Amino acid sequence: MQLSAFRALVRKDLVLYFSNRRALVMSILAPIVIAAFFGAIFGSGMDKPTRIPIALADRDGSALSKAVTAAVKADAAFEVKDGDEAAAVALAREGKVRAAVVLPAGFGEQARQALIGGGAKPVVAVHYDPSQAPALTLVRGLLSQHVMKALGDSLAGAGASGDLDAGAHGVIGGAGGAIATSGGGAGDAARPPSFSLPFTTEAVESTARTDRPYNGYAHSFAGMGVQFILFMGIEVGVGVLLARRLGLWKRLRAAPLSRGLLLGSHIASGAITALVLLAIIYAAAIAIFHVRIDGSVAGFVGIAIAFALLTASFGLLIAAIGKTPEATRGLAIFATLVMVMLGGAWVPSFVFPPWLQTASLVVPTRWAVDGLDAMTWRGLGFDAAIAPIAVLLAFSALFASIAIWRFDWEEPRG
Repeated sequence: MQLSAFRALVRKDLVLYFSNRRALVMSILAPIVIAAFFGAIFGSGMDKPTRIPIALADRDGSALSKAVTAAVKADAAFEVKDGDEAAAVALAREGKVRAAVVLPAGFGEQARQALIGGGAKPVVAVHYDPSQAPALTLVRGLLSQHVMKALGDSLAGAGASGDLDAGAHGVIGGAGGAIATSGGGAGDAARPPSFSLPFTTEAVESTARTDRPYNGYAHSFAGMGVQFILFMGIEVGVGVLLARRLGLWKRLRAAPLSRGLLLGSHIASGAITALVLLAIIYAAAIAIFHVRIDGSVAGFVGIAIAFALLTASFGLLIAAIGKTPEATRGLAIFATLVMVMLGGAWVPSFVFPPWLQTASLVVPTRWAVDGLDAMTWRGLGFDAAIAPIAVLLAFSALFASIAIWRFDWEEPRG
């Protein structure tokens, strides 16, 4: 008898779980989608490597700097944007490129003299996005390769045409002789000469403030703030469905109040809650982790308000789509996880494959995270907040309209 009861109880639990088809689908679909997402980012090395977007400003205009510029543009590792120094640095600061390389005036002649005559080395400034710092080493290495190749071609051409002076011929000839004799016995005193790069690089963080380093907590708080406030939006939606189940909405409908007014009040209360939570999260970030709003304060407030409205309207949307609180919760968690991971909250969007970077622009969380980054550590002005605010408000209006249109005031039967 005990065994029969045990079997019956197990069977009951299994039937209840697998009869909830929406929850079952979410349990299977969520890990598949998330695994596919991370696989697309960190997966097969057979995929075509992502080209690194950089900006290159040539202030020299010499034959050598033009050769270096042409070589960098031809390099399959780079996607190069031209422009003057100010435009290149602005692109790096806005996060549109990973680095901005500035070849200084006099670069060609100084690099040539530094290589053959030991003159002063020119300084190449590399303004880099500190949130994408791993790219700096690669940019420096490939830049060095292209400069040395261009210098070698330049000196070889000059030597063939007789343009090198006697001192330069002596340096190159002496170096060649030393290298040639270094292959002798162990007792030979000759040693190959020691060469160094004929230029130096100066890495400059492209942030609003040069008096303090990049604070990685700023991006972390943007991403995690967006994620967990969206989870609060789930509770807003589930709360609406629970109120309907208890019959509260029927009583409210008995009053002379329109559908839009009733649901709009719910959006307003949810938005206020989201805004308060976001304010507390950033207050902790500022007080404890030294996050600063280095950009437009008005832009930061505008993005926060727009995101709060998005959160509340998203909560109402999932309530309108979901049939029951139980089914809605699973659907909402899945939708939130997809939006958060595509928005760059877990993994910065710059590591996405190019096609995914473009596709993620249709996800509102991408605009929220990028907008909060722009107003904090990037230190951009209000003009950089206009697009994120507009996109977030447009999604809020869309979600609210669908929710009001689709919301069922009666508890579904069966």
